[in-house]
Amino acid sequence: MSGHYKLDGHKTVFVHDFVEWSIWFETADRVVRRDHIGDIEVIEVSTVFLGLDYAYPSDREVQPLLFETMIFGGPLDEECRRYETWDEAEAGHLEMLAEVQTSMSA
Repeated sequence: MSGHYKLDGHKTVFVHDFVEWSIWFETADRVVRRDHIGDIEVIEVSTVFLGLDYAYPSDREVQPLLFETMIFGGPLDEECRRYETWDEAEAGHLEMLAEVQTSMSA
């Protein structure tokens, strides 16, 4: 894991200065999308900008993994996927949202 990034709109920007990054990170709205499903047992699907590269060192040929979707609750609790771009994160969020809905009807 290496590198600090911030958002400029939906575009990711590498930040060389840790202090600059930490000031931005402290107040930034990093939520891509958040949905809650269910009445009795509420399941949350949350996609956020991480601000750090979560790609493993062996994955260096890929772009930084800077976004994450995670499920909280239900049969897919703690299922997690990471993405390179905002657009991939939005699409991945919708895919995981559909998976949660399918798991609830099974």
